[in-house]
Amino acid sequence: MVGTQPITIQQAIELALRNNSQLRQAQFELEQSQAALRETQAAALPTVDATAGFNQIGREQTTFPQNPLTGETGDAEVIYTDSTALGADLEVRYPIYTSGRIPALLRASRGQIRLRQLEVERQTEQLILDTSLDYYDLQQASAQVKIFTANLAQSERSLQDAQALERAGVGTRFDVLQAEVDVANARQELTQQLSQLDIARRQLAQRLNVAQTVNLEAADTVEVAGVWDLSLGESIVQAYKNRAELEQQLIQREIAQDQRRAALAQLGPQVSFIGGFGLDNDLDRDPGFIYNYRLGLNVQMSLYDGGLARAQADQRESDISIAEAEFENIRDQIRFQVEQAYSQLDANFANIQTTALAVEQAAEALRLARLRFQAGVGTQTDVLRQQTALAQSQVNNIRAILDYNRAITQLQRQISNYPEGFLNEQP
Repeated sequence: MVGTQPITIQQAIELALRNNSQLRQAQFELEQSQAALRETQAAALPTVDATAGFNQIGREQTTFPQNPLTGETGDAEVIYTDSTALGADLEVRYPIYTSGRIPALLRASRGQIRLRQLEVERQTEQLILDTSLDYYDLQQASAQVKIFTANLAQSERSLQDAQALERAGVGTRFDVLQAEVDVANARQELTQQLSQLDIARRQLAQRLNVAQTVNLEAADTVEVAGVWDLSLGESIVQAYKNRAELEQQLIQREIAQDQRRAALAQLGPQVSFIGGFGLDNDLDRDPGFIYNYRLGLNVQMSLYDGGLARAQADQRESDISIAEAEFENIRDQIRFQVEQAYSQLDANFANIQTTALAVEQAAEALRLARLRFQAGVGTQTDVLRQQTALAQSQVNNIRAILDYNRAITQLQRQISNYPEGFLNEQP
């Protein structure tokens, strides 16, 4: 993407989902949790170890033989010995009973995967909301630049009318000065709006993670995004059912419960099966192999661990309470956010109709004021006042439409998967 690039809101969302680094990080963390589950599953499976060795050992020993008859010690003798051995062993270990520790760890690992899936979904939904709001900011900034560009043209036209009337001798210098001030103010407003437009472009470009040299333009026209067909009560219920944040806290509690069980299970008996089979051959003595095997059950139980397992269980108990408290906090936040967005939706829907009518009335009032001024029966002040009223009514209308769209987008975020989900099929 180079130069000036028109973009629709759907294209912006797709780019954000593809390019956002935080979302990619959440997906990598999900893959990490899946690998951690495989690691935990491996602890519940038998392990098989095989070893083989070939050893050759040499030894030098110096002795002093003694005459058995005389008891005299003879000269030193050096004796060399060596041996060559070949061996192989196979050992199997299998945890038969762990007092529930491994099953609890498996449930906790599966919970971590679901937690990461929900985090990917949460970040996706939030990214869609943020991108949509940035896009509406770009639409508003672009529309206001057009409005204030037109307002500047109107002010310059009024200045030309005032100058023409002054030259004809039917106008005053005061009217010209007043029109010049209005042109200066309109130019200042336009400069400010151009700055806001540049900021909105940069913000959206950053959100989409595209080159800062790209000038993004909103390709969609400013219009009402749709109709929200759920009541406030239905919206709150759907938010409680669908929000990933609430399910995350429920799963956090379940993970803490399983980790607590796993910690306490360390105090219980641990039973494992051990089996082994070996082959040995002393190549210097016998070319044949000698085999051996062993089968056994090992029972291990911690009699005293200094309170380690209990301390770990107490920590997980605190995690359970934290998850429950956070669930209540998030639930209250969600309800407030839904109510706030729903109230803004109703207010802006009413404002759309009111401001649209105001635009029509302001445009007609400006036309009449200009005709009256050109006919010499009106004042320049009336024209300038109507120009300002028209620009403000147009800004109010654009803001009402986009605030309505923002409220719908906020409600879609609060409801999470409404009207369609983006990732997980699970609720």
